[in-house]
Amino acid sequence: MSTDNSQRKPASKRILAKAKKSFGRIRLTPTILDRYILGKFLGTYFFSIILILAIVVMFDVNEKLDAFLSAPFKETIFDYFLSFLPYFANQFSPLFVFISVIFFTSKMAGNSEIIAILASGVSFRRLLVPYMAGAAVIAALTFALSNYIIPPTNVNRLAYTNKYVKNRKVEEGLNVQLMASPGVVAFMARYDTKTKTGYQFSLDKFKGKTLVSRMTARTIKYDTLNNWTVENYMIRDFNGMRESVRFGQRLDTVIAIEPRDFIISRNDQETLTTPELASYIEKQKQRGVANISQFEIEKERRYAMTAAAFILTLIGMSLSAKKVKGGMGINIGIGLVLSFTYILFSSVTSSFAVSGSTSPQIAMWIPNVAYFIIGVFLYKRASSY
Repeated sequence: MSTDNSQRKPASKRILAKAKKSFGRIRLTPTILDRYILGKFLGTYFFSIILILAIVVMFDVNEKLDAFLSAPFKETIFDYFLSFLPYFANQFSPLFVFISVIFFTSKMAGNSEIIAILASGVSFRRLLVPYMAGAAVIAALTFALSNYIIPPTNVNRLAYTNKYVKNRKVEEGLNVQLMASPGVVAFMARYDTKTKTGYQFSLDKFKGKTLVSRMTARTIKYDTLNNWTVENYMIRDFNGMRESVRFGQRLDTVIAIEPRDFIISRNDQETLTTPELASYIEKQKQRGVANISQFEIEKERRYAMTAAAFILTLIGMSLSAKKVKGGMGINIGIGLVLSFTYILFSSVTSSFAVSGSTSPQIAMWIPNVAYFIIGVFLYKRASSY
C-alpha cells in the first residue's frame, strides 16, 4: 500500500514549509502593520514639516521685519506667506522625508519592534512595502505642488519680494536679438520694462539666406499679447536689385515676441507650471536664446525631487532598521549628514549645468543615481542581518 509523501512528513515540517511559502511572497493587501508604519511615516513627516516651518517663519520675520511692517498685512499673509510656506516645505521635502524615516524607524528599532516584526516571519522586503507606499503619497503630493500648484502662487510671492524686500527684477535689456519666427529676426538696442518701450528697433525678414524686407524704427512699444506699436518707422522691401521704401509715424503690428522672451529675471522659472516651462524652453530654443539653462534645470529638478522621495526612504529605512548601541542619535546624525550632502551634491551638479559642463538632465539626476546605489547597498546589508 502506497502512502502520500506529504502525509509521511512530520506535522511540524509541513507547517514550517507552508509558513516559509506564505512569508516568501510579498502580499500587497494592507495589514494592521502596514497601516501602523504608514501612519507613523506620514505623521512624522507632516509633524516635522510643521515644526521646521514654525522655526523658519520666526527667522524670516526677524530678517524681513522692516518689509513686513511697511507692507499691508493682507498682502503679507496672502501674497507672501501663503506661497512661501508651501514653497519652502516642497523645496526641502526630500530632507523631511529622510529625517522622518530615520526618526520613527530608529525609535521602532530601539523599542525592538523591528526585531519582533522580522521574527514573526515578515521579510525585510515585505517590511519595505508600507515605507514605499508612504513615499508614493509624498512623491505624488510633491509632484502636484512643484509642477502645477506652487508656480502660479510664486508670481505673487516674487512680486511681493521685489516690491517690499529687494527688487531682483530686471528692468531693462541691452542689445536684444532673437528670432521672432522662422526667417524673422528682431533687434532692440535697449528695452525698458517700466515703459514697455524698445529703442532703435529693427526687424529683418529672410527668404532662405536672402534679405527680403527690413523695418527700422526709433521706438517700439509693447501693448498686449504679440501686439506692438512702432513709431517713426521705415520699411525697405528688396526684390532682386530693386528696393522700395515706405515711411510712417505710427504703425500697429503683430510680432511673435513678448518681453518675457528676452527679459529674464531671477527665479522667473519658478513661476511657470511644468507644461508652460516645457513650452517656453522649446520656443526659446527655436529662437536661439542661450540663457535658458535655469529653466531646463528647474524642469528636471521637479522630476528628480519626486523620485528622491523613494530613494531617500530606501536609504533611511535600511540605515535605521537595526538597533545600535548609540541609540537613535547615531542614526539621526548619519541621516542629517547624508541628507545635507544630498542637497549639497544637487547644488554642485546644477552649477555644472549652468556652466555648460553637462546637460541639465544629467546634472539633476546624478545625485539620485549615486544615492540609489548607496540605498541598494544599505538595503542588502540591512536585509542580511
